[in-house]
Amino acid sequence: MSRKSDVLVGLDIGTTKTTAIVGEVTETGIDIIGIGTSQAKEMRKGVVVNIDNMVESIKTAVEEAEHMSGCRINSAYVGISGSHVKGQNSLGIVSIKGREVDEDDVQRAVEASRAIAIPIDREIMHVLPQNYVVDGQDGIKDPIGMSGVRLEAKVHIVTGSSSSIQNIVKSVSRVGLDIDAIVMEQLAASEAVLSSDEKDLGVALIDIGGANTAIAIFSEGSIKHTAILPVGGNYLTSDIATGLRTPLNEAEIIKLKYGCALTSMIPKEEIIKVPSVGGREDREVSRQILGRIVEPRMEEILNFVSKEIVRSGFEDMLAAGVVLTGGTSLLYGINELAEQVFDMPARRGNPTGVGGLSDVVNSPAHVVGVGLIIYGSKQLADDSLYGKKSSLFGNMTRTIKKWISEFF
Repeated sequence: MSRKSDVLVGLDIGTTKTTAIVGEVTETGIDIIGIGTSQAKEMRKGVVVNIDNMVESIKTAVEEAEHMSGCRINSAYVGISGSHVKGQNSLGIVSIKGREVDEDDVQRAVEASRAIAIPIDREIMHVLPQNYVVDGQDGIKDPIGMSGVRLEAKVHIVTGSSSSIQNIVKSVSRVGLDIDAIVMEQLAASEAVLSSDEKDLGVALIDIGGANTAIAIFSEGSIKHTAILPVGGNYLTSDIATGLRTPLNEAEIIKLKYGCALTSMIPKEEIIKVPSVGGREDREVSRQILGRIVEPRMEEILNFVSKEIVRSGFEDMLAAGVVLTGGTSLLYGINELAEQVFDMPARRGNPTGVGGLSDVVNSPAHVVGVGLIIYGSKQLADDSLYGKKSSLFGNMTRTIKKWISEFF
């Protein structure tokens, strides 16, 4: 059995399923050694609606992951999403009095950027440095050692609903797990699917889940914009169930097996069997009919994303195009449709950068769980892409511990 310090766990609590992925940090990288999943219907648009059922869902996934990995799971990095998660850019300014910038100055500037007006019912989840400005010189990645009188830190701040975060904390804690950190899912997913070149050139990560579509825009190596739209793959399932008059669970199976985002890619002669409602006999339906149901809805979701990218002001900075991930990105033809909608290159993002049971997690549906482990390994190594481990991370950890103590 691996020592606890060698093992990291990513816990992805989604709308349709809960996934726990176990990774072991080795001298050569990260090896995936276990995974557990369970069905979940306790989240609605990223908000917990039934804590007792959520606890059972997490417990089932964790126990399955423990059995596969042979490790006792004591803590986890927990992903969070939902329409309550918001991102905004901020600027922190401090004086350095003509001397060289040191690490304390950088931390003071980043801390100063936190001085933004947020509602009392919201918490700061992340303060993600973008770049620094020394005496008007912009675009500096690491200002330590430079001389000047004024240091500015440009950051991206992510906030979430306090009550929604507390409910997730409570659910995880009732399973008996400590929380290493609560991480925005786009940030975790980016660790697993985006390359450094893509982040430098400019790329939009689009994570299409069951109830939400999460967006993260990177440029010049840092995160510039985040957003979460309240639309996702469940809308496709509902449309299929209504259009083909079949139960929702059967509609989900049909979507995954036969769904296609572009009707023109479906052979005209192809026929599929569709289960009927109320015990009636199965029916044979042209797959093109299914395509005519799926394509408009998928195009609508991608158009919502396109409008958000335009609203962000970064649409002309995405030289690397878009990367699609999440369970819905498995839909056949989605890359081709995305290229039409965004008029730029598109690819499907699978987890990279891990070994071990990498084939088991080689799916867009597992990018958040794998990304949480990679994120955690960088935090522990004090070498995260978003800056060294600082009091910001400690503040969030202390807040989590405070919430736990209030519940227990």
